[in-house]
Amino acid sequence: MFDKLKMVEKRYNDLNDLLSDPKIIAQQSEFQKYAKEQSDLTPIVNRFQDLQKYVKQLEENKKFLEEEKDSELLEIAEQDLIQLETQKQKAEEDLKILLLPKDPRDERNVIVEIRAGTGGEEAALFSNDLFRMYSRYAEEKKWQVEILSSNLTGKGGFKEVIFNISGKGVYSRLKFEGGTHRVQRVPDTESQGRIHTSAVTVAILPEVEDVDIKINPADIKIDVYRASGPGGQSVNTTDSAVRLTYVPTGMIVTCQDEKSQHKNREKAMKVLRARLYDEEQKKMHDEQASERKQQVGSGDRSERIRTYNFPQERVTDHRIGLTLHKLTAIMEGALDEVIDALTLYFQSEALKGNI
Repeated sequence: MFDKLKMVEKRYNDLNDLLSDPKIIAQQSEFQKYAKEQSDLTPIVNRFQDLQKYVKQLEENKKFLEEEKDSELLEIAEQDLIQLETQKQKAEEDLKILLLPKDPRDERNVIVEIRAGTGGEEAALFSNDLFRMYSRYAEEKKWQVEILSSNLTGKGGFKEVIFNISGKGVYSRLKFEGGTHRVQRVPDTESQGRIHTSAVTVAILPEVEDVDIKINPADIKIDVYRASGPGGQSVNTTDSAVRLTYVPTGMIVTCQDEKSQHKNREKAMKVLRARLYDEEQKKMHDEQASERKQQVGSGDRSERIRTYNFPQERVTDHRIGLTLHKLTAIMEGALDEVIDALTLYFQSEALKGNI
């Protein structure tokens, strides 16, 4: 690892020289490419410098212990030695994680699909709650949220809502949110005060561009129709809603949220590209062959990654055995503690070679 870190440090110093070169500065595309690479290497180099400092101080302390005779000074030096050894080990662990291969999708925007599963209207209402939770989290991170498609129920829940979140490092933070989310609470309509269990599925798809996946326009069937809302009442008097069917697989994407047919078509294409890209990734990587199926599942309450128990003010992530009695705060978007724990767990598993 030390040799690899030396190479990273050398590349970082070379980039410093390149970014000071007037010829590179004059070529903005080159300058930005090198600046991005340098930015990615900065946390590794900074932590490596910390490690080198601890190693040097440890050597000095050990030498001091060999030569010093004063008992009080020896005691202080031994305490410093223990602290430095702990700091050195922490720096080494941090660097192992920093040197892990990065997911090339980490910096991408995401398309989030939330669908009501088992539980009827209560599941639809919780879909709305999850949409609000992720929207609040995005707001805290200064990310942008745009609804691409939605299907409201008469009581204000979502049978389905698809939305885009854009900003810095969105996928890296949300990629572990995909799966079945289970809720346990007393519905507003429950007169006996009984706790109901419902389930909602969440899928997290990295946003893709035209260059990421090629779609033959001839393979897309486009239908337009009049949008309608809960109860079937007319929302529009023009054929603005769009249904895209990808003929080779029969995949269907609809969008009716905008009054403009053109905007609805653009949003539907964004979702279609993301879904097709996800399918393509599964074919390319055998270990990801069931990724989307695992994320979405059947919506049955037994297939869960996380439980939100309202009476106990409890949120439990079953993948890592994390339980927090902070449900209200989490539903308001305070997701960092959960996401940080998931990130650390999957990084640790990657270090062990389990994923």
